[in-house]
Amino acid sequence: MLQRLDLRGFDGDLAARLPRPPAATEPPIAEVQAILAEVRAHGDAALRRFSERFDGVAINELEVPRAALEAALAAIEPPLRDALVHAHDSILVYHQATIPPEVDHQHHGIAISELRRPVARAGLYVPSALAPLVSTVLMTAVPAKVAGVDRVVLCSPPGPDGTVAPGILAAAAIAGVDEVYRIGGAQAVAAMAYGTETISPVDVIVGPGSNRVAQAKREVAATGVVGVPSAFAGPSEVVVVADASAPLAWAAVDVVVQAEHGPDGLAWLVTWDDDVADAVTKEVAAQVEASPRRIHVEATLRDGGYAVVCDGPEQAMAVANAIAPEHLELMTADPAALLPLVRNAGAVFLGPWAPASVGDYLAGPSHVLPTFGSARFSSALRVDDFVKHVHVVSLDRDALVGAAPHVAALAETEGLPAHAASVRLRAGG
Repeated sequence: MLQRLDLRGFDGDLAARLPRPPAATEPPIAEVQAILAEVRAHGDAALRRFSERFDGVAINELEVPRAALEAALAAIEPPLRDALVHAHDSILVYHQATIPPEVDHQHHGIAISELRRPVARAGLYVPSALAPLVSTVLMTAVPAKVAGVDRVVLCSPPGPDGTVAPGILAAAAIAGVDEVYRIGGAQAVAAMAYGTETISPVDVIVGPGSNRVAQAKREVAATGVVGVPSAFAGPSEVVVVADASAPLAWAAVDVVVQAEHGPDGLAWLVTWDDDVADAVTKEVAAQVEASPRRIHVEATLRDGGYAVVCDGPEQAMAVANAIAPEHLELMTADPAALLPLVRNAGAVFLGPWAPASVGDYLAGPSHVLPTFGSARFSSALRVDDFVKHVHVVSLDRDALVGAAPHVAALAETEGLPAHAASVRLRAGG
């Protein structure tokens, strides 16, 4: 079930040695580009055609009425409503705490302040095809609302009856989402990026999705029509670093947890103990055999499931950094000792009592995390992904006179005489 990879004694390039799921190395570029072009050219009509083709349903009204959100919230069972409210509150207070203080900087008489301005419209993508990810509504909408976004727009695939999953609608009501559309896949990204007769274009698109959805976001960002955070939020990933102190069933289930999301993901155990690798591999197989989502877990593990045996903790962490996983769990006797070795990870879960599933639902930070190695240069979704920072520069005459010789020298070196003249005229020379 987990393929064995023995790296003991290996001292070469880990990034080149470690396998990646095909989705990470062979993105569906041509297919996605064709979908984007069709939606850009034909708008709502293309969206309806793709709904029939990919979702198997005919959609007349693309937008979900506001009353349907309120009805879904009223109809859900109390335990789910309580859980959504609890998670919403945890996510809200965390993101409120991340807002930085105002910038008020002065140096050589030059005063710098900063305007924080939210984008006007933010687009959220919430997957639903393999599982209705109600938590993703909160994890994307709440930081957008904290940022002060004017209109929060949500797209999610329709089910067989043409409706969006009730839990997603209920979560949208709790989070204060302004518009909901029953559209999935790359076509939803195209609609939010380019706009259609029904959907106005947004300024930023966020949220996880399949490799097609992730590639679509990359494509529209490359054209400059919409902002997309630098993280490649695709199929789910986890690396569990464990030693003999880790409860084997816990380590195994945490490997399986992220594999539940379906194909193209990555689920790794990394250890320096052969016995741990053997026992966890056996336990994973037993858990998968009993899983009601066995088909999805097996699809992930087939190409992305590995048990890696290393020389020791240092090499294990080097492996984790080379993978740069979405979720990194440290289940060792002294997990805090490994924390200084973490360089690349979307989120770290420290010790056996901190499973990634807590982060998936209600720890506070967004579970929209970098995948496909993009944790090397990007981070979890946060309030700043919905905010523009505009700096404001002010000088008095004395500050301008002091700056003028330096500005002029640099401008003349670059062959830009008007730049030099703009300060010399003011400085009187």
